[in-house]
Amino acid sequence: MTHDEILAQFGPREAMEYDVVVVGGGPAGLSTAIRLKQLAAKNNTEVSVVVLEKGSEPGAHILSGAIMDPRALNELLPDWAELGAPLNQPVTDDAMVFLSEKTGYRTPNFFLPDCFQNHGNYIISLGNFTKWLAQQAENLGVEIFPGFPAAEVLYNDDGSVRGVATGNMGVGKDGEPTENFQLGMELHGKYTIFAEGARGHLGRQLISKFKLDAGKDPQAYGLGVKEVWEIDPKRHQPGFVLHTAGWPMKSDTYGGAFLYHMEDNKVTLGFITGLDYSNPYLSPFEEMQRWKTHPNIRWYLEGDEAHGIKPAKRIGYGARAITAGGLMSLPKTVFPGGALVGCDAGYLNVSRIKGSHAAIKSGMLAAESAYAALQSGRQHDELATYPAAFERSWLYKELYKARNFKSWFKKGLAVATLMNGVEQFLLKGHVPWTLHRDKPDHLALKPASECEPIVYPKPDGKLTFDRLSSVFISNTNHEEHQPAHLTLKDASVPVNVNLAKFAGPESRYCPAGVYEFVPDGDAGKQRLQINAQNCVHCKTCDIKDPTQNIVWVTPEGGGGPNYVGM
Repeated sequence: MTHDEILAQFGPREAMEYDVVVVGGGPAGLSTAIRLKQLAAKNNTEVSVVVLEKGSEPGAHILSGAIMDPRALNELLPDWAELGAPLNQPVTDDAMVFLSEKTGYRTPNFFLPDCFQNHGNYIISLGNFTKWLAQQAENLGVEIFPGFPAAEVLYNDDGSVRGVATGNMGVGKDGEPTENFQLGMELHGKYTIFAEGARGHLGRQLISKFKLDAGKDPQAYGLGVKEVWEIDPKRHQPGFVLHTAGWPMKSDTYGGAFLYHMEDNKVTLGFITGLDYSNPYLSPFEEMQRWKTHPNIRWYLEGDEAHGIKPAKRIGYGARAITAGGLMSLPKTVFPGGALVGCDAGYLNVSRIKGSHAAIKSGMLAAESAYAALQSGRQHDELATYPAAFERSWLYKELYKARNFKSWFKKGLAVATLMNGVEQFLLKGHVPWTLHRDKPDHLALKPASECEPIVYPKPDGKLTFDRLSSVFISNTNHEEHQPAHLTLKDASVPVNVNLAKFAGPESRYCPAGVYEFVPDGDAGKQRLQINAQNCVHCKTCDIKDPTQNIVWVTPEGGGGPNYVGM
């Protein structure tokens, strides 16, 4: 049955009314909700706020490096330390290292531009921080519904956003309702704030419907692949921040990596690959595994029996796309009835590799605009004071200084390093010129015939691993009898176009082993097999598919990863 047929048979859906509906229980969405409740309490008014979170609990789907700049948190919750915020490990040292295959060169700290200076910041688990932030929101009276993904935008007759509907539960693989079927519910808001993170499912639809990206550069994305390890105390340096550039990436491919020393003998390792890469044989997951074999990295992970060093243990894995286009790719963030905040809009500062402070600040600004509108009796119109407040904020100034950072990498690592050094170190971001990007990431792939295949070493199971063993420790699970949430507009395209022209890049860019080409009968034919149960919701396929034939939609509530300490 189609969605409309299900509604015709089982509808109408139950509806709940709120002043503000927030879609997404990450830092941006929760900060929006908290700020609304703070303003209501301050002015002795009532504002009803609900937050929908597709993960099994707040933080379950959150993945980031992460180093947090507490500037926005200081504004939102000045007493965060007394409230027990899990910002436990301050940064103690920064290192930027350029790698060749066997060696590395550390940039002297006095040459590091401000964007790579992290003193005053904290190495955190953003998942743990999000759980804590959700508690603060609930303490203020915010309703949070975990395990309820917003699957559909609802509109008023005049075209303004009315709210959202959650997905139906208990639909079988054949699209027919099972005996466990439950109809989704509608949540109506005078304003609806979308905070789904990078490449939000509904945010993408809204940007298209309202043409919010008109006149803007195409959004740029990166894929972050992350692991958490527990290492020997003798190799642990609490608060040490290491960033690397160069090997194993070629100079024409944007990418970089990090190794952060958290508390409790844990380190978080991450590898970011710009999704504007051109060689379809490249695998971001395999590049991350190869990076760990560099002497400067493996030293922290390998044992050394002669010196009493125990081998490190990998305890966490995950992956997530990030928005990297910056200010020049930021769409219009308001439309009739709602707004985009956080990475659903694209506020991440890629030059600093930080987005949580921007998510919090953008949520606060949207909340302040929505609250003022509610108090004046408005609803379902544009919150024009939100983007205006952003343009007056410290966040705008920060992103403006970094507006060219990603674009310089179109000219290769050497030019990008030189020019970003000039802009960020010598000119302190006060740059009179602006660079622009002209095409989205999915158009960057070259035909396989024009590229050199990349042969990656087999995993050793100690330092390097395969995808399936990695997905296992992400605690990913989906109800197996539901329809696949990774959909194809045209089922013939993966073989006839992607495999024939681009050597099947979906089998390599996915960090979870979701896509694989398997034999299909005789004569060497192949078909694309989609292992949707492995999906960690990174959204890479939705971004990088060269024909934009793959569309990510919401699975049943609670499905996906259940990250611990990420």
